[in-house]
Amino acid sequence: MSGLGKKHLLLVREFFSYGTKIYSTNTEALQSKFFPPLQKAMHHLIVTQCVIASRKMDVLKATAEQISSQTGNKVHAIQCDVRDPDMVQNTVSELIKVAGHPNIVINNAAGNFISPTERLSPNAWKTITDIVLNGTAFVTLEIGKQLIKAQKGMFICFSRIYLTLMCARFCAKSLAAEWGKYGMRFNVIQPGPIKTKGAFSRLDPTGTFEKEMIDRIPCGRLGTIEELANLAAFLCSDYASWINGAVSIVYFSSLFFSGEDVRNIAKS
Repeated sequence: MSGLGKKHLLLVREFFSYGTKIYSTNTEALQSKFFPPLQKAMHHLIVTQCVIASRKMDVLKATAEQISSQTGNKVHAIQCDVRDPDMVQNTVSELIKVAGHPNIVINNAAGNFISPTERLSPNAWKTITDIVLNGTAFVTLEIGKQLIKAQKGMFICFSRIYLTLMCARFCAKSLAAEWGKYGMRFNVIQPGPIKTKGAFSRLDPTGTFEKEMIDRIPCGRLGTIEELANLAAFLCSDYASWINGAVSIVYFSSLFFSGEDVRNIAKS
């Protein structure tokens, strides 16, 4: 510490003085979501082209317009069902055509709903696994094969708690070991409860369990989208160039449902 000047000490104090409090939820500009010491370093991740893909074109267009208005950058929307390998292949071809080979690939497709196990149909099971498991594999393999030629690429897989083993073995272990020689990195982020309209409207429609979850978390609050964005931006940056094959767990371990929790969910 003796080698640090006054300016550096003030920077360190600002960077590490927030404890468990929410640092920032300002959505006026995307840059404001990052810690000030990292804004300049992360800026290259923001000033770039972006391609987003999903099944519903109306949602895609609205999201593309929102991102463009916040960043001033071009966002391409391509319709794709990740369950269909042929559609994924066509989407990747279109992606490369409009934006070139991607530097960063984010796997975040998911499907979820609450259902007692005895009511779970084969089709319901297949729908979830096709989206989350097969979809991640189809997208990663199709883009990865293209990026072998480009000798670059960073993959982030957002994995739910119950899918961590698959993502950890496939992305964070196998591909990190096999394709690291091509300049590619693979990391997994396993988020805990982050309150979003889509997730909570399905998994906690009555709001009954939000307070119970908060009571179990030592920080005394749910996580925020900005906190996941900060972690993802860091992992994709040159500051994390030696982090490959890692699983970053962003939740508290006691959040697993107990038997009583499952019974209460069934009642509701």
